[in-house]
Amino acid sequence: MFLLYNDYKISAKLKKRRDKMVYGLPEMIKSLRKKFGLSQKALAEKIGVSASIISGYETGERTPSVESLLAMSKLFNCSTDVMLGRSGSQQSNTLSVEGLTKRQLEALERLIEVLNDKEN
Repeated sequence: MFLLYNDYKISAKLKKRRDKMVYGLPEMIKSLRKKFGLSQKALAEKIGVSASIISGYETGERTPSVESLLAMSKLFNCSTDVMLGRSGSQQSNTLSVEGLTKRQLEALERLIEVLNDKEN
């Protein structure tokens, strides 16, 4: 009976931790990590945490800090909304315009206006 009680306590603690985790975030982190061909250790090195922390993120035992979440979203080229399950697209809606000429920027602005008009 002690073992059952003890198992229940452990199970309840894990459930409590999982309840604090954003639904779907552990799976999203693991999915993106694998999509980018990274091991837990490699991802950990890139965002400045230990591999055991990444393991905790993926099992739901730990919740990423804001800094870690931002680092992963930048690394995986997706928004934090995507990582948190608030958007369906895994592609970021940002585009680097660094190095474009003034003429290219104006053309891009016109294209965006046309695309926005089609949506309305």
